[in-house]
Amino acid sequence: MSDVLRRQSGAFRAGDRVQLTGPKGKLNTITLEAGKQFHTHRGVLEHDTLIGAPDGSVVASSNGDEYLALRPLLNDFVMSMPRGAAIVYPKDAAQIVAFADIFPGATVVEAGVGSGALSLWLLRAIGPDGRLHSFERREEFADVARGNVASFLGAEPANWSVTLGDLTDELPNAAQPGTVDRVVLDMLAPWECIEAVAQALTPGGLVVCYVATVTQLSRTVESLRATGLFTNPEPFETLVRGWHVEGLAVRPDHRMVGHTGFLVTARRLAPGAVLPTRARRASKSSYSDEDVELWTPGALGERSASDKRLRKAAREALRTAEHAAAAATEPQPPSR
Repeated sequence: MSDVLRRQSGAFRAGDRVQLTGPKGKLNTITLEAGKQFHTHRGVLEHDTLIGAPDGSVVASSNGDEYLALRPLLNDFVMSMPRGAAIVYPKDAAQIVAFADIFPGATVVEAGVGSGALSLWLLRAIGPDGRLHSFERREEFADVARGNVASFLGAEPANWSVTLGDLTDELPNAAQPGTVDRVVLDMLAPWECIEAVAQALTPGGLVVCYVATVTQLSRTVESLRATGLFTNPEPFETLVRGWHVEGLAVRPDHRMVGHTGFLVTARRLAPGAVLPTRARRASKSSYSDEDVELWTPGALGERSASDKRLRKAAREALRTAEHAAAAATEPQPPSR
């Protein structure tokens, strides 16, 4: 990747995002600028106090309140960044990176790009020698994603491209047949793109689909099977439950991160290969045209952000990225 991308370790510099944890556990995220101040109703904290200080420092505001200063983890960033579309939650992004076997140097296709959360995880996984092709139908979403990626990394990485348009139409122009290692589909109707994905994937390559509802899950799995071009699809979901641990008071948290989406993975067969028949019970029912209607966007309850909200999110993401980039070009004091 370009050497202008922001470091994720070391002493704080102007342009860095810093997460401040106050006395009552409240979190605030600021972008450091020389000479600037962070104001609360209780006091003022000078940015210059943090610039040059090591990550994990504890600093005091004007009234004596102490703040723990840490660089936000990618997990923290994606949960608080401007959103045009719903994000892929970190628990699901982690499963995608693991079960799609995203590796350094991989060529990965992503559709759609949404707000850029999954793009950041994928870019980190493929490393500087990999290539990420992201596709998005809506220009507003693409703008939000570009702003968020540039805001976190300091600039848009050279090995990332965002293409506007339908994946089925644009993928053949972006990648030669059989050259893509992994494909991640985060869209309402991934079954519409299966043929194009199969053509782009290298034999043994993997597709992972992220869908929200059981009707989407059913049609995605059956569509993958029907092509005869993939291994038997493997669907699953991930639930995360934290624990409260204080002395002998050890119990599950009252709240947990439950269902966010289903993941379906399948691998591309070699050309001409026929998957061995798996012994299983015959289905007692099939779906009709009326059933298919239940998979339409309206019936699935697709929620789209208003144009006004999208424009606002795009402006905020791009403004944050430009602000951080400008601050990073200022002369830096020596590390303490």
